Amino acid sequence: MSGYDSCASGRVVVGVSGSLGSVTALRRAAVEARRRAAELWPVLAWEPPGGELAARRAPAPPFLVEEWQRTARERLLGVLDEVFGEAGPSGVPLHGLVVRATPGPALVETADREDDILVVGAGRRGWHRAFSGRVARYCLAHAHCPVLAIPPSPLADALAAAHRRNAWHLPLDVRKLPC
Repeated sequence: MSGYDSCASGRVVVGVSGSLGSVTALRRAAVEARRRAAELWPVLAWEPPGGELAARRAPAPPFLVEEWQRTARERLLGVLDEVFGEAGPSGVPLHGLVVRATPGPALVETADREDDILVVGAGRRGWHRAFSGRVARYCLAHAHCPVLAIPPSPLADALAAAHRRNAWHLPLDVRKLPC
């Protein structure tokens, strides 16, 4: 192979939320980790309902914070199980991380080594773009390591269109969906 594999080391850090974009990024991150003989670090960042500002103004009881943390951990484990199964990604050391923080800063802080690669979902296309992709933009602007922004799956647009048609009770021709 090329010299691409000769620099194999470090970690591949990937943001995971459970969204279609983050699952696509997780799959690509596993491929990158395997190629580079690196560790895979899926990170799920969570914030209390209303954000940290609201949590500072009216702190939640500790049992509630523990429940939110447990829910975030279960979400990460569920996504990893859905994508890789019980065996995990073959040939790749996996280190899942759940962090109470805003996603962009949490990912940049985790991918803090020069030999790290940060993988993020790039968000939606079209007019939705103005309202999504904040995490990817933050990471691209602030990371000190290479960032791989994964575009949405081609099925994402078809899924969104099918959802809109369903919401409006319009007929859906499944023959026109991409394979």
